[in-house]
Amino acid sequence: MEITIRKAGEDDLPAILAVLDSAVAWLNGKGITAQWGTEPFSARPAAVQQVEDTLAEGDPWIVEIDGVPAGTMTLTPHPGKHVPRADEPEVYVRLLATDTRFHGHGVGAALLAHAVEETRRQGVSLLRVDCFAGSEGRLIAYYEGQGFTRTEAFAVGDWEGQILERRV
Repeated sequence: MEITIRKAGEDDLPAILAVLDSAVAWLNGKGITAQWGTEPFSARPAAVQQVEDTLAEGDPWIVEIDGVPAGTMTLTPHPGKHVPRADEPEVYVRLLATDTRFHGHGVGAALLAHAVEETRRQGVSLLRVDCFAGSEGRLIAYYEGQGFTRTEAFAVGDWEGQILERRV
């Protein structure tokens, strides 16, 4: 099993949406509908636009396992619109997801390690991410296990989120 990480381009939008759609299906199969909803990203025009905008704002990456897209993330110089910007330069992890077929293969950890490398390469010392705070905080615990520390909580309507950071 060969894991590679490559920069994504405009032509990769279908693959990125497929990974995100797979993540929604996996979450829904676990009874988690509050994180990313119940409809696939690709079936929601506003969600597709959000993904396109995020990709255009930053550097999208794809993990491939034996040539098959297994995960994705986009690194931007700022968070999305619902999270306050840091008072220093930062790299922000957005749209991090693993295709259901590759859960348990270290895809997320590989992407986050790559985010640390890219943050250092850019000469930035602050790497941040936000995530869904529901589901007993399992996603928060995952990021903490990857070296991130909780900073502030936030909400968008009834959706509760948590911002985490890592100094690199």
